[in-house]
Amino acid sequence: LLGASMNVDMDSVTEIFLQLLFLLSVHHQHTAVAGNKYNCDDQLVSSLPQSSFSSSSELSSSHSPGFARLNRREGAGGWSPLVSNKYQWLQIDLGERTEITAIATQGGYGSSDWVTSYLLMFSDSGRNWKQYRQEESIWAFSGNTNADSVVYYKLQHSIKARFLRFVPLDWNPNGRIGMRIEVYGCTYRSEVVGFDGKSCLIYTLNKKLINALKDVISLKFKTMQSDGILLHREGQNGDHITMELTKGKLSLLINLGDTKTHPSNAQINITLGSLLDDQHWHSVLIEHFNNQVNFTVDKHTHHFHAKGEFSYLDLDYELSFGGIPVPGKSGTSSRRNFHGCFENIYYNGVNIIDLARKH
Repeated sequence: LLGASMNVDMDSVTEIFLQLLFLLSVHHQHTAVAGNKYNCDDQLVSSLPQSSFSSSSELSSSHSPGFARLNRREGAGGWSPLVSNKYQWLQIDLGERTEITAIATQGGYGSSDWVTSYLLMFSDSGRNWKQYRQEESIWAFSGNTNADSVVYYKLQHSIKARFLRFVPLDWNPNGRIGMRIEVYGCTYRSEVVGFDGKSCLIYTLNKKLINALKDVISLKFKTMQSDGILLHREGQNGDHITMELTKGKLSLLINLGDTKTHPSNAQINITLGSLLDDQHWHSVLIEHFNNQVNFTVDKHTHHFHAKGEFSYLDLDYELSFGGIPVPGKSGTSSRRNFHGCFENIYYNGVNIIDLARKH
C-alpha cells in the first residue's frame, strides 16, 4: 500500500528519501493488535496478573486491589480502602500503551459498599497523570446504586494510556467505598521518534506527486520544553510555513514573503493551546485545501483563509520535522529545535516515521 500510494520504483528512489540528522532515536512499537479501529472493545482487566493492580490503601488483604475484577467473588468480593474518603484510588497497569474505549464498574460483592461517582485519570508513566475530560471540563462518571449491577460507560473519546486510576468521589452513605472494574479497548499501534534538541527529520517529496490543492499533515507530540520548532517548510523567495511551540503554546506561522506586493496578507500567525509542555501527548492536524487552512490542536480548530497568494507551489519539496536543518534559514537562528517525542507523523497519508525506520 505504501509503495502504491507513493508510486515508488527504482528510478524514483532518489526523489523520495529521508535524511536523519543527528537523530537521537527511532523507536517502533509493533505488537499483535487485539482489535482494530472498528472493533476495539476487548476486555483488558480480566486477564491481568495481580501485580498489575495497586491502590492508595486496602481495608484488609481480602479487600486488596487484585480482587477488583468485574463479576469476581474472590476475597471479600472487591477492593475497599482502609478509609473511605476522597483521597483514595484504584490503579491498573495495562502493561503497554493501550487504546481504552469503555469502562464498567460494580460495587463489592454482596455488600453495602459501592461508589456512586468517580473520576478517571490516565498516564503513560504512572507518575504524570491527566484527568479524563469531556465537554471541556473534568468529567465525573456516575457510578453504582447497588453492589452487583454493572454500570457500563462508552467513552466519548478514547484514551491512549498504559495506566488508569479510578478516583472515588462519592459512595453509599450506609457503606464504604467498594469497587470492581473492567476496561475495554485494544492494543495501540504507536510509532515514536525522539528528538534531543539538536536533531531534525527531513522528508523530501517526489516533485511529480505534489498536489498543489491539498496538503494534510498530522502528528502527536509530547515534551517538557516550552519552546521548539515542530515543522518547517521553506520557499524560494522567503516564503515559509513554520509550526512552533512558544511558551507552551503552539503557533502556525505562514509567511508569504512578498510584503511589498501584498503587505496585508504577508504573514498569518495562529496560536492554539496552552501548557502543551506537560509531558502528555497532544495531537496536531494541518489541512490545506485550495486556500482554506484548518489548524487543529487536540480538539480545538481554527479555520482561516490564506488568500490567493498562498500556494505550496512556492515552497520547497522538503519538510523538516523537529527543527530547521540549516542554521539561520528564514532568520530563525535564535529559535530552538524540538526536544521531546513525535508519534505517528503522517504527510498526505504517508507514514513518515515508518519510512525513517526502514531508512
